[in-house]
Amino acid sequence: MKKIALITIVILLIDQLTKFYIKTHFSLGESHDIFPGFKFTFVENPGMAYGFHFGGLIGKYFLVLVRLVLIGGMVYLFSKWLKMGSSNYLIIPMSMIFAGAIGNLIDGMFYGLIYDSGTIYIEDIGRWIDYDGVSKLTQFGHGYSTFMKGCVVDMFHFPLVNWDVPQNWPLIGGHHVEFFKYIFNVADAAITLGALLLFIFRKKAFPHGLEF
Repeated sequence: MKKIALITIVILLIDQLTKFYIKTHFSLGESHDIFPGFKFTFVENPGMAYGFHFGGLIGKYFLVLVRLVLIGGMVYLFSKWLKMGSSNYLIIPMSMIFAGAIGNLIDGMFYGLIYDSGTIYIEDIGRWIDYDGVSKLTQFGHGYSTFMKGCVVDMFHFPLVNWDVPQNWPLIGGHHVEFFKYIFNVADAAITLGALLLFIFRKKAFPHGLEF
């Protein structure tokens, strides 16, 4: 259990500190080159990882509930796997996924309560509306929105390919090609890496198949 707690705390600290820095030092949409192919680009995401979202507020509430169920289920599974003596090939990747889920859950549930500005959902027009300027921490409950209406902060941007296709090329001429265009955060990276490690080491993580 100490290993799970340590991994979770370290990932959460890095995740929340990077989000706090970007949220309080960058304007929404602001981007800075760190080195070729890597930028800090500040965007806010009302939905899932890597900028995906759906269904306005209903979709957002659904995602919060899914994350809560996932986290609760993982707490149960951790206790069971530890009693079974499961290996680090299972415990470490699952701890990374667990921490990532909590990290993004914190944003969605509480950021609207603790920051003075952020992306908000306007029900009359059914759209998420951006904001200008740099955010600041404010008194709890006096933020830009209410409980469960905060947005996830994303910042890591790896446009390794950033190319305008020549106009005279057939079919794709004039199009802009960018890879990797998705912007993400530490929590997203932890979930993705944890899932990748589980897949790579699946035979060692689940030597007797899936056990729930």
